[in-house]
Amino acid sequence: MRTGALVAAVAALVACGLAVAPPAGDGRAGPPGGFWNRSQLLGAAPLLGVAPLGGPALPLGESRAVPSSGETPAARGAVTALRVGALFERDASGAHFCTASVVDSPGQDLLVTAAHCLNGGNGAGYKSDIVFIPDYRDGAAPYGIWAVQRMLVAPQWAASADPDYDVGFVVLQPHDGLNIEQVLGANRLGYDTASSYLVRVTGYPSSSGSPITCRNWTTRHSATQLEFDCDGYTDGTSGSPWVTGFDPASRTGTIVGVIGGYQDGGDTASVSYSSYFGRAVQQLYQQAAALGSGTGG
Repeated sequence: MRTGALVAAVAALVACGLAVAPPAGDGRAGPPGGFWNRSQLLGAAPLLGVAPLGGPALPLGESRAVPSSGETPAARGAVTALRVGALFERDASGAHFCTASVVDSPGQDLLVTAAHCLNGGNGAGYKSDIVFIPDYRDGAAPYGIWAVQRMLVAPQWAASADPDYDVGFVVLQPHDGLNIEQVLGANRLGYDTASSYLVRVTGYPSSSGSPITCRNWTTRHSATQLEFDCDGYTDGTSGSPWVTGFDPASRTGTIVGVIGGYQDGGDTASVSYSSYFGRAVQQLYQQAAALGSGTGG
């Protein structure tokens, strides 16, 4: 399970059909910065005491040798995580608990992550008071603290925590009159892709104040689940995007998975999973995009 210790601050309502986060007061966050500041971010306690990863930083876009089939490399520190960030909860522990990333949408305000990062499933409802901090580094929020406007998971996840639907979307509120994609750009979302392709996975372990990244080939775990082998993906990395076709010049690629799905993303730090991005994820994305706010301001 890659979310860290889950806290009990969840909304009470799960809508029929698609489980759309309800109106203000249930499943929405307040204005960014109202709770979190640099001092509190620096004091945010890791949820699980796993030792931070070592090793030299790996620049985003470095042409490292491609891993051989069956090889399990180790993740390294990411120099930049421009469109990836940590999700924080407003609670006593003050810890980041999941990872999310910006995905292209008409409203320019959408994140993709794992459904279990947003909704407890089995009728538990949505979390509340979530904020997104892109490129978070040791208490610093270089691109601001972004509040959540709406959250969306599939009804199959909301009702029964079906691991084949462990994908969720977040609509962010504008920040300083701009939407997140206007500030950072976004990766595309891919559907019905092959089971084997080279991906870069960047995420935030809850034991560390900075992101890690790794490249490797995906494999087919089952008809509805993909597998990614790389060591270091501990609690907190749920929702980390699997980016393929990455262009170092534009720093843009296509997201074909997020850590989640089987075993909530994996029971060991070296093997991660993702729900397959098929028609159901495409429909969920379209409905999430329709909830977007349009232009900034």
